[in-house]
Amino acid sequence: MVLLPNPFCFSRRSFLQLSAGGLLLPPFMSGRAGAATEAGEVHGLSVFGDLALPADFPHFAYVNPNAPKAGQMVLQVSSTSGNQNFTTFNTLNAYILKGDGAAGMGLIFDTLMTGNADEPDSLYGLAARAVKVSADKSAYRFLLRKEARFHDGSPLSAEDVAFSLNVLRTKGHPSIRQALRDIDAAEAEADDIVLVKLKPHHSREAGLIVAGQPIFSAAYYKTREFDATTLEPPLGSGAYKVGRFDQGHFISFDRVPDYWGRDLPVNLGQANFDHIRFEYFADRKVAFEAFKAGIFTFREEFTSAVWATGYDFSAVKEGRVQRATLPDESPMGTQGWFLNMRRDKFKDPRIRQAVGLAFDFEWTNANIMYGVYSRTTSFFQNSPMAAQGKPSPEELALLEPYRGEIPAEAFGEVYAPPVSDGSGQDRELLRRANTLLMDAGCKRQGAALMLPDGKPFEIEFLDFDGALEPHTAPFIKNLKLLGIEARYRVVDAAQYKRRTDDFDYDVVTSRFGLGLTPGEGMRATFGSEAADLPGSRNVSGIKNKAVDALVEQALVAGTREQLTFICRAIDRILRASYPWVPMWNKPNHLVAYWDVFSRPERSGKYDIGVVNTWWYDDEKAKRINFVSR
Repeated sequence: MVLLPNPFCFSRRSFLQLSAGGLLLPPFMSGRAGAATEAGEVHGLSVFGDLALPADFPHFAYVNPNAPKAGQMVLQVSSTSGNQNFTTFNTLNAYILKGDGAAGMGLIFDTLMTGNADEPDSLYGLAARAVKVSADKSAYRFLLRKEARFHDGSPLSAEDVAFSLNVLRTKGHPSIRQALRDIDAAEAEADDIVLVKLKPHHSREAGLIVAGQPIFSAAYYKTREFDATTLEPPLGSGAYKVGRFDQGHFISFDRVPDYWGRDLPVNLGQANFDHIRFEYFADRKVAFEAFKAGIFTFREEFTSAVWATGYDFSAVKEGRVQRATLPDESPMGTQGWFLNMRRDKFKDPRIRQAVGLAFDFEWTNANIMYGVYSRTTSFFQNSPMAAQGKPSPEELALLEPYRGEIPAEAFGEVYAPPVSDGSGQDRELLRRANTLLMDAGCKRQGAALMLPDGKPFEIEFLDFDGALEPHTAPFIKNLKLLGIEARYRVVDAAQYKRRTDDFDYDVVTSRFGLGLTPGEGMRATFGSEAADLPGSRNVSGIKNKAVDALVEQALVAGTREQLTFICRAIDRILRASYPWVPMWNKPNHLVAYWDVFSRPERSGKYDIGVVNTWWYDDEKAKRINFVSR
């Protein structure tokens, strides 16, 4: 089995599946302020309640504040954001649409605030020591730490923050621009005070999305074009700076010994490696061999067959490589084959439902995935927001205004993919699929199925990696039994990115997470505006006025209970619209690593914290005679 890496994790602080939208956004959006540090000031922000930590907290509970600073961690690229892809890079600007951005660039930039992995939705001061929020939540004054510095020693000022927000909302990646659209103005009131004004009727999150944006140097970009691709390492202010790199092969980051924020409570016990290096591989099998040879030292395993049978090499048997299953209480993400509804062949929901019936999850799970995974059913998988059974009175009240405009199925039992007989070719399900196709106006012409417009029904599954081919092949076989000419096509990563940015595909595989407090990410993933936004997360092209309206309600929901009912209503509409063929999930992390690391007694509840909380253990490295490659 292949569980896709989460493509929307970016920096060392971007845990919790990036609930705000997954693209260079803070993971914890808020609508309420935390405890006051002095009149009018708060040290943090949280959603729907108080902060868990007081203003004088010493450090996060899941770190070792005395962790040594040493060594390096080398890992494969397993998560992307912005313009990044998994197999190559040609620019160090990861915040625009152009180019293929290098991994890990979020490591070099500080943000105004950062999150606590023990809370599902909270922010605490980083570059900002505190924030003042107006009573109507229309203005946020971030009070900066005067000691904040860029790597060249220049002060990090309110002018830099204002520049960063303004350039991102005008020249940044389209998904960033969309997320920042509720900002009316960002300006420096003083060297250490930045004022963010929001537009009327802004979302609950809009004012605080800015708190997790990267802070760029305004002076640095006076002589450079922000939206240009470049291999010049940019000026940052974070715990790391760009080190050695070889375009398309690897990039490393060096810890900044005199990092200005190293002793802040939000940073203690973190950024423990002297060097963090990302290795690029075009083939997963080659990458696994590289791990076995010690070329990289940490690996999260996403393929169940490899986890079950591949870890029998000598280093594992001798204890030099360790394996662990690490728990994570956050929703693990939603994965599936997404049908491009922008194309005429997928306009009819009956056709989309029929395509989904051809996938036999039970056979695939038993024969390819060692029976260890569960079927994904919801767009809010493993979350309280996932709809179940029939709508509650509260959900019906939300759905009723759209009766006649949304699928009637949204008012009944929530749709879930049927359980097959496990044969790999369930005749009953294929008969149901054929009936749906005929009802939609498709016709047989010999062994081929013709669409209602008379064209042959052809489907291309587009990918940049062949790892899912064993899972897709039996799916394709069943589609061909229905007369659909389906094929699996692997293209290079650069072409894949271009085609997905331009929505030039029939079917692509995607995985996203909306977190425990879904918000702005729903607009980016399900919103009609995002459907036409190049490079957006709305890969199926979902355009539904009811979903748009409910998302807007979700963004201003006053309580978690209200948000839960709204999300369940959205889930019902989407699942009854069949924009995808859901795949599978497993609520933990399977990791393997060379035994040269130590880690805290526990991880954060919502993040395993490998890069930011583990550390290099020189004694362990000596014990196994490990030599860094």
